Amino acid sequence: MAKKVAIIAANGDLATAYKTMNIATAGAASDAEVGIFFTFEGLNIIHREGHQQLSMGPGKEHMAEGFKKAGVPSIGELLDIARESGVKLIGCQMTMDAMGIDKNQLIDGVEVGGAASFLDFAYDADITLSF
Repeated sequence: MAKKVAIIAANGDLATAYKTMNIATAGAASDAEVGIFFTFEGLNIIHREGHQQLSMGPGKEHMAEGFKKAGVPSIGELLDIARESGVKLIGCQMTMDAMGIDKNQLIDGVEVGGAASFLDFAYDADITLSF
C-alpha cells in the first residue's frame, strides 16, 4: 500500500513554495499519494500570475539566486511536475471567496474545495505537513 502525504500551504512566499513543492514532488516520485491544500497566502503558489511574483523576503535574496545557480526548477516547473505526477492540488474555497479569487485565476488542474475536502484526503495520511 502506498504512503499518503497531506500538505497544507498557508504561506505565500518563495521559500514556502519551494518547501511545499519539493516535498510534494519527492513524495510523488516515491509513489506516495500526495495532496496539497492551498489556503490564505498559500493560494499565491497556484495563482496563474502570483507564483511568478513570489519572493524570498528581506535578507533571503541570496537563496533565490542560489536556487537559480543550482538549476533548481522554477515553481511553475515544479507545479507542472506535481500535476504530471498526480499530486492533488486543492484551493481553499473559503479563502478564495474572502480574497476575491476566481477558479479561472488558478493554474489548470486545481480542485477547489473547503477544508472538509482536504480533511477527507488527510484523515488517513501517513505524513501531514504544514508550511
